[in-house]
Amino acid sequence: MSAALRLVLFDVDGTLVDSQGDIVASMTAAFGALGHPVPPRDAVLGIVGLSLPEAMARLAPGLGPDIHAQMVAAYKDSYVALRATKGVASSPLYPGALAALQALAGRDDVLLGVATGKSRRGLDALFDSHGLRGTFVTEQVADHHPSKPHPSMVLTAMAETGVEPRDTVVIGDTVFDMEMAQAAGVHGIGVGWGYHPRTQLQARAASVIDGFDALPAALDRIWGAGA
Repeated sequence: MSAALRLVLFDVDGTLVDSQGDIVASMTAAFGALGHPVPPRDAVLGIVGLSLPEAMARLAPGLGPDIHAQMVAAYKDSYVALRATKGVASSPLYPGALAALQALAGRDDVLLGVATGKSRRGLDALFDSHGLRGTFVTEQVADHHPSKPHPSMVLTAMAETGVEPRDTVVIGDTVFDMEMAQAAGVHGIGVGWGYHPRTQLQARAASVIDGFDALPAALDRIWGAGA
């Protein structure tokens, strides 16, 4: 009897790539374009992982949907411009990320996926810059789902791959990722190098790792070593 397929779903910003510089710069541009005070850096990084409309609503709850929509457009314009100027330096891969992806992709029993608050356009541009096209068999983006922590991205990824919840793991750096995993009935592994405090992740994750070299052991603990 063949082993069950496992699905590993990665968040992107703060998990695979460090995009905080461009995120903060683009949020600053978005608020500045509409003449509103820029939120503190910690507040901006605290909403990473949410879809942009939800992020704007949380950062500027006193403003209406029309203003939020204008901020979203200004943010996207700034982010695209920064990416065009900086290239791959716009969102560098974290140390060990590429090796971890390659190792998991080489396993016959593991499928890789993405569940991200990025748009389709943003994810495609990122994958092109890092040569990651074809690495993931399922790619869930903000264009087609409610914002995290709604479980839609995870549920759709499982439906596309045919993998059961018990064999599915979400890896992310934010509370929203871990809450999304819980809502979908799957496992969550937090990463300690991202944008939300480790203490917040520990309350919701099966484990929190501090480097990609710790990921195989964390997955073994969930699935059972050698299972």
